[in-house]
Amino acid sequence: MIQVGIIGATGYTGGELIRILQDHPNVEITLITSTTYAGQAISDIYGNLRGSCDLICQDIGIEQASQQCDILFLALPHGIASHHVTGQILKNCRIVDLGADYRLQDPAIYTTWYHTEHGSPELLDQAVYGLCEWERSTIAQRRLIANPGCYTTCSILSLAPLVKEGLIELDTIIIDAKSGVSGAGRKASQGTHYAACNESIKAYAVASHRHTPEIEEQLSTVAGTPITISFTPHLVPMNRGILTTAYASLTDGVTADEVTAAYRKYYGNERFIRLLPYGVFPETRWVKGSNMCDIGLVIDERTGRIIVGGALDNLIKGASGQAIQNMNILFGLPEDTGLHQVAGFPY
Repeated sequence: MIQVGIIGATGYTGGELIRILQDHPNVEITLITSTTYAGQAISDIYGNLRGSCDLICQDIGIEQASQQCDILFLALPHGIASHHVTGQILKNCRIVDLGADYRLQDPAIYTTWYHTEHGSPELLDQAVYGLCEWERSTIAQRRLIANPGCYTTCSILSLAPLVKEGLIELDTIIIDAKSGVSGAGRKASQGTHYAACNESIKAYAVASHRHTPEIEEQLSTVAGTPITISFTPHLVPMNRGILTTAYASLTDGVTADEVTAAYRKYYGNERFIRLLPYGVFPETRWVKGSNMCDIGLVIDERTGRIIVGGALDNLIKGASGQAIQNMNILFGLPEDTGLHQVAGFPY
């Protein structure tokens, strides 16, 4: 059995890790940690776990936890993991960081967008961006996995085949993205409590969202040349879900058949990506609670642009489910082990 520890277990992603891992046949959750709720049972915080997981939250550090586990999931805000993860910890156990600290390869870019210094830039070359469908061979060889963000997972998966095959003009990419309120985390804020967001929708962090450089870096890697995008996120009054709508100008002469062939080439055999029929667009309700990402597209013949829609659950494929998918790769297990949940409806 894989001995698992979850650092920061009481946030939404930590709670979802626990819930999903209860059904994983190769896992035993050895410890869970929380500074705020130390000494309390996780099932007193998340009542859905009563009788399933009643572990007590401990207040111990990453180094001590790494001596008790085969793998640690770090479900922490940005700016914490990089100041605690060390080379010795990576020798003790594998790390999947659900935060942003190891997603960007340039620490200067990280500092610019996150307004904090990176605590262990010497470890960045040991980290791999854990977008399983594009990096699984590298993931299998590493011990430090940067689990992608929710907006980024949906955006990159939606666009990567077009970028890889040179089917679009790379300087024309625009991404319109929408997220449920749980994407902001469990801590309440003025902009996310019920009265502020119910019956309203708003754009936020316009031209300044921290997932922008993450999307640009990964699409640039796929393209083999630098890419700059326009990315605008929106807050939608629903609990969970990501919907991205991406626009780009097609390269001259590209046909719908070529586009659909590119998506089948890269995703035709992927367990967690569903390619919808041409002209059918995804909906968040069909992916909630699952590790699926639905992708649909259409070409606007009038403007010469392609429109690609993607949908996923921000807490599953956009966070905890993808982290478990990464763990499965690290330990040589089938990627869908423990991740067979079908979206619930209504949910």
